Amino acid sequence: MNQDTPDTNNLPVSTDGPQQCGDFNIRIDRNGIWYYQGSPINRLGLVKLFSSVLSQDATGNYWMTTPVERGTIEVEDVPFLAVELSIENPGPDQTLNMRTNLHEIVTLDIDHPLSITINPETDEPSPYIMVRDNLKARLTRSVYYEIVELGVEETIEGENLFGVWSTGDFFPLGSLDEDGE
Repeated sequence: MNQDTPDTNNLPVSTDGPQQCGDFNIRIDRNGIWYYQGSPINRLGLVKLFSSVLSQDATGNYWMTTPVERGTIEVEDVPFLAVELSIENPGPDQTLNMRTNLHEIVTLDIDHPLSITINPETDEPSPYIMVRDNLKARLTRSVYYEIVELGVEETIEGENLFGVWSTGDFFPLGSLDEDGE
């Protein structure tokens, strides 16, 4: 071996994973707009790249993790919005697909269920769909209204529910029983 060539076999290699970098100073607002140091990130490709390394831990913190760095970001509600609904095979055997603000297609199914959170101050529902890896998208008002229009009544385990069918599974939007039980 040439003496001018460094021996790379003895270089230190970190086996601890990415280095913790604290806060990346990135924020996602309630409307799905990404900001870096307070300025909107206008390049969709860059936002998509950042979203591909995004995760949420069990305590609710959001992280961006690359092979070499790991840092937190602030998310006001959830990182994505469901902005468009498409229906395959309308009717009882339908499949509901939603497009996110970052152009990901998410099928409403058992792995990507709906959830509804009620604002205690306003009694307004906030509907969400699981996108991936514990990351959710909030349905825009228009998408939620489209889903409500597709809703049907079902009695499941003695409870009268209103919801939608997709991929052969029923996804409740709410209870039709007066006491909610």
